Amino acid sequence: MGGGTKIDANSLIGAAHNAASKSYSPYSGYAVGAALLFDDGAVVTGTNVENASYGLSLCAETIAVSKAMADGVRGGLVAVAVTGPQDSGDGEPITPCGRCRQVLNELAQLGETDPEILCVGSDEVRRMPLSQLLPNAFGPAHLT
Repeated sequence: MGGGTKIDANSLIGAAHNAASKSYSPYSGYAVGAALLFDDGAVVTGTNVENASYGLSLCAETIAVSKAMADGVRGGLVAVAVTGPQDSGDGEPITPCGRCRQVLNELAQLGETDPEILCVGSDEVRRMPLSQLLPNAFGPAHLT
């Protein structure tokens, strides 16, 4: 992890929950929030945005990464918290989908980090490096 930034899991998870509260998910009813922590202490959040044309929906992690990139953040990703609805499902921790793992990996590789992913459920938080969620990832270095 870059810069020695200490991960305050409760604050990062709280930021993800706050983002989820702004979700536009009228079709699935499944509100997701993501919070990205950078080595300078900055936190960027995103929430899922659904579309009547389901394939055009955007995940919370993708929105958060897009916001960070749009603001010129190109590295230093230390940790990511991902939350789902607190009162639905089986209480198991939510993990980023495959597409989101790849999007997170792109940002992480730009800063040469392996961020810790906090997968939040109603009963537990699973913590693991992105490289464990997306082993043998494809990234920018493969295109040179």
